[in-house]
Order: sequence, then C-alpha cells, then structure tokens
Amino acid sequence: MKFGIVVSEGPYQHQASDSAYNFVKAALAKGHQVSRVFFYHDGVNVGTRLSIPPQDDRQIQEQWTALGKEHDLDLVICIAAAQRRGLLDKNEADRQGKDADNIAEGFRISGLGQLIEMGIQADRTVTFGD
Repeated sequence: MKFGIVVSEGPYQHQASDSAYNFVKAALAKGHQVSRVFFYHDGVNVGTRLSIPPQDDRQIQEQWTALGKEHDLDLVICIAAAQRRGLLDKNEADRQGKDADNIAEGFRISGLGQLIEMGIQADRTVTFGD
C-alpha cells in the first residue's frame, strides 16, 4: 500500500509528529511505501534546523531527517504555512530579501499542489493533528 502522510501540529505542543513518525517507520518496516510526508499548519515547525530541544528530550527534527535520508522520503513543508512562521529555504530567503534560511536537511518547501498530488497518488492519506 502507498501512504501519503500529513502532519499539521507542532512538534512539541502535540503528539502528531511523533505519531506520524512512528506510523511511517512501522509502515516502511512492513514493506509499504510512503510517497510523501506533507508538513502543514504548525507541523511545518518540525522542519526547522534551529530548534534546540534539551538533550534528554525527543530530537524530532533529527529523527525525521534521518528517516527521510534512510528511506529517501519526500519531506515537504507547505510554503504558505512556513512563511507565516518564519521558515525559509535558501531560495525563498533570497527572494524575500532575508539574510538567513532555516530549513533542516532533507526537507523542502513547496505548495499545496504537492498535497493534492500526494492525495491522488496515494492509496491512503493519513492525517496526524487537527
């Protein structure tokens, strides 16, 4: 089965990112495919490289980055939600005249078209968060 995943809650305010991460790991371990993980609303905060959780806390961004690298996952951050929350990749920072970018390795910014495409291509779309 081919899954599309939506994460729409922030990484430390809600369990959605943790649940999505564990679901994706389990699905891949069972031989399923994950076509894309789309981070939306506050879920985009998973993809910032500037978060520094305490050492004894969950390292959510690092976990997603490692999982994405290991399984060649498409980790997409919604551009509109990201801009509202101050998350920018290099191209968007340059385009907006900002002097820094903060998207973590393995994540990319794109639009809602990627969410629609994921929904069309996946057998099931599973949403974590509101």
